[in-house]
Amino acid sequence: MRPSSTEDAQIMPTGPLDGPVIAALQNEVFPQEPWSQSSIGTLLGVPGSVAFLASARTYGETMPIGFMLARVVADEAEILTLGVLAEARRYGVGRRLLESACARARTLGARRIYLEVGAGNTAGLALYRQLGFTETGRRDGYYDRGDDAREDAVLMVKAL
Repeated sequence: MRPSSTEDAQIMPTGPLDGPVIAALQNEVFPQEPWSQSSIGTLLGVPGSVAFLASARTYGETMPIGFMLARVVADEAEILTLGVLAEARRYGVGRRLLESACARARTLGARRIYLEVGAGNTAGLALYRQLGFTETGRRDGYYDRGDDAREDAVLMVKAL
């Protein structure tokens, strides 16, 4: 399910009917942070929600390979979750999902977009910094990584 290049992945806006697909992707990419189909479906139905699915064609079939959920309230947006299947990483899919979210948030009136990421997610941190996000703070031990392991959350923002 790997795109052969950045352009090969299709990025499409989604809605409440795509909740089951996004939930399945979320739970595969982040098994330690499962989300229910119903919570994602509810979120997708709220005004100001922004969601995109990435898909790639493999063996004549189009398969979902990534997703992004965000919300816009007043002049601020927040990336709630963003993920790409392991076999489809390093092809620019996450970048395109994030760029799509930023563009959509801007059209909805957002001036800034926020996110948080695990301090150990070096690939994510590098991507966000490349796209102009800056660190604004940390939440110590925010993520439960099991076996009493905790990870800090890095808070980031970007002007739109």
